Amino acid sequence: MLTVVGPLLYYLGVDVGDVRLRAEDGYKMRTMRLAGLGLAAMVGAQCAWAAGTVCDARAYGAKGDGVAKDTAAIQKAIDACAAKGGGTIKLAGGTFLSGPILLKSNTTLDLAKDAILLGSPDRADYPMVKFARQTTVQPLVSAVNAEHVAISGSGTIDGNGKVWWDYVQGVKDAGVLGNDHPRPMGVVFDHSKHISMTGVTVQNAGFWQIVPYYSDDIVFRNLRILAPHSPNTDAIDPFSSSNIVIDHVFSSVGDDNIAIKSGAIDSPGPDDPSKNITITDCTFENGHGLSIGSEIAGGVQNVHAERIHFKGTDNGIRVKANRDRGNADIGNFSFKDITMEGVKVAILISEYYPKMLPPEGGAKPAPVQRLTPKFHDISIENVTATGSGTAGVIIGLPESPVLGVSLKNVHIEAKTGMIVGFAKVSAENFTVKAETGEGIKVDSTATLTKK
Repeated sequence: MLTVVGPLLYYLGVDVGDVRLRAEDGYKMRTMRLAGLGLAAMVGAQCAWAAGTVCDARAYGAKGDGVAKDTAAIQKAIDACAAKGGGTIKLAGGTFLSGPILLKSNTTLDLAKDAILLGSPDRADYPMVKFARQTTVQPLVSAVNAEHVAISGSGTIDGNGKVWWDYVQGVKDAGVLGNDHPRPMGVVFDHSKHISMTGVTVQNAGFWQIVPYYSDDIVFRNLRILAPHSPNTDAIDPFSSSNIVIDHVFSSVGDDNIAIKSGAIDSPGPDDPSKNITITDCTFENGHGLSIGSEIAGGVQNVHAERIHFKGTDNGIRVKANRDRGNADIGNFSFKDITMEGVKVAILISEYYPKMLPPEGGAKPAPVQRLTPKFHDISIENVTATGSGTAGVIIGLPESPVLGVSLKNVHIEAKTGMIVGFAKVSAENFTVKAETGEGIKVDSTATLTKK
């Protein structure tokens, strides 16, 4: 088996052995196994798919002319492949106008370079569904309770989202799940595992672009995710999901470039955490940056980001929550080899979301509750930021300070400096050059220890 699986793992850029994540745990490096057996099983299954059935959507009645709706034909092709034990659904040579489609286990949706899967602009084509305990509309592409599912090729999934963006213009809480103006996400993997997305462009979803929800063992590699001037179009949002690789992704979107979530605002629980996530060799342009939070009632652990370039994003590194959406275990994060150009806020670690700082008059302690966030063990190393508006903040709640932040070889040039409060921070070769005011302001509620 390894003689077959090994080369495919190499092609995918994944080692056959352990995938090593450098996550800080009390400033000690640990090694975690990232679903190695599951990934090997996934690739082994892909071998079978590659040699199996090919279902060309045109053979099932798809026109690919961008006018006729091809929803039923594409779904027939998916169902036919699944009924034969798995295979590849092929879209090539045209624009396939479609409402929502549902992928099945052991299938690959392959989009040729000249293929576009284009979301229908008719809102009536999107039925209501339950997702994350909320009522919303069915995503353009989804897999539910499925295994060994892939989306590949060099074509495009286009959500055709303008009709939805216009629909929510001026609507309060339009960016929150469960509002009265729901919009379709682009691609959703719901309670699924052994998933890969490679090569394709995903753009213009009505809402969040790609969402793994309660899913496990996922690779996102060599993707372009685009929707730069649109509301709430997060690129990739792992939601209560684990063992995820996000590698060589370019995103320019209208909200978070990545937002790692678990649970919801005022979540009744229980909520699973998101954990064991690596983010490597990515470029983020328009967007709100690389975020952990804000809705993290299930907690988040073991996130490693390395070799990320931010250009013109609203934020760079961002860890965010508040008393109504947190968890007692949010930590073991590392960010290394990061460059930022023209980022508004370089580093934002705050337990006051959607605000950055406590209210005027100062922060007052509150009782520790189930949703009180506790940020801990965050390593930030080899970061250079130029042209920022604000260097950033590291600030916790009085009843739950941020603990174990390590800054090493971090250099920020910004109009205003960094504020540290209700936090314990250690720093080595850390500089902030501010155009006005202090470069680094440490409140009496915090400590910053220089090594």
